[in-house]
Amino acid sequence: MAALSSPLRVCRGILKELRAIHGAAYKQGPMYRYVMDQFRKNQITGERYCRAQQEAHHDAHSYLCLLASTRSQMILHNIYHSKEEHSIESAAGLVGLRLPTQPGGKGWEK
Repeated sequence: MAALSSPLRVCRGILKELRAIHGAAYKQGPMYRYVMDQFRKNQITGERYCRAQQEAHHDAHSYLCLLASTRSQMILHNIYHSKEEHSIESAAGLVGLRLPTQPGGKGWEK
């Protein structure tokens, strides 16, 4: 796994994903309060350095990865699984391909 970023960056990332899910009113929801309470509870001070804080940071980073991946998956699902039937040309265009042309200059016919 790549090096974890700072706890503040992870917290901001989670809040960004919550804002993307719930809109501008995300601060009134219970998820926002829970995330902020957990980050405040696991802050590191000058007197203590504990393994639980590192585990909490790792869990938060994993949760951020889950939220971002779920949002990306939903975007891709909406793009590629539309209800309408695609023609051969448009289906090839969705994945970045072009159909070959015949020597007479005409494309493939259905």
